[in-house]
Amino acid sequence: MFSRFFHVILRNLHHIYMIPQMEYVSRHPEKYSEEEMYALDRLAIRRMMRPGHITTQGYGMENLPCEGGYIMCPNHQGKYDALGIMYTHDKPCSVVIDIEKSDFILVKQFINLVRGKCIDRNDARQSIKIIREMADEAKAGRKFIIFPEGGYLHNGNDTTVFKPGAFKSAVWAKVPIIPVVLIDSYKVFEEHTLKPIKTFVYYLKPLYYNDYKNMTTVEIARTVQGQIQNVLNMYKEGKLANDPELP
Repeated sequence: MFSRFFHVILRNLHHIYMIPQMEYVSRHPEKYSEEEMYALDRLAIRRMMRPGHITTQGYGMENLPCEGGYIMCPNHQGKYDALGIMYTHDKPCSVVIDIEKSDFILVKQFINLVRGKCIDRNDARQSIKIIREMADEAKAGRKFIIFPEGGYLHNGNDTTVFKPGAFKSAVWAKVPIIPVVLIDSYKVFEEHTLKPIKTFVYYLKPLYYNDYKNMTTVEIARTVQGQIQNVLNMYKEGKLANDPELP
């Protein structure tokens, strides 16, 4: 189905030992630090990228707050999205994933290593519980990735409506919201080719609590989506072609 996906698997068969290794490390937080667990996930990402002919360039890392927790809110393009962010994000961060996608081999170990959150979008009570957990942990200094679109609709470098509920954890914790722009991330596993692919991750300036405290979550969602779509439009119009840094 995904030629690049299966190619990556075949080229990494000699690294299959990493699956039980990741499982073991994730089950023993008393032995391994959060940084060590995150490093193991990033190693797995790098080992996937090389044979997959994937490169990812990050920009705007200077916009990330130096201290404390925050919530990163990217557009959602495909299966590579969280991996591209983690590859460019040096400090340990976690991710929120749909519970239906969380129990596959390797995905499960990957998520467990970063103490990811599995959310059931069909269960309102469970969803609120997860959002409250995120808020508590972000307030304590943890960093999260959550996709406000809820899923991806194979719409390339365009966004769909951002769901207001995705921003509740940030509001409750009063932590910064980081709009994150993913460009060409969908091409990694959607295009039926092994040609080299380059993706981009842009970390935009944070919305701090004082910036959004008087906004509803609907207004926050529209603001973040608008900022992300503006950068996507710049890319599609060729305005980032020669100088990928944002003006």
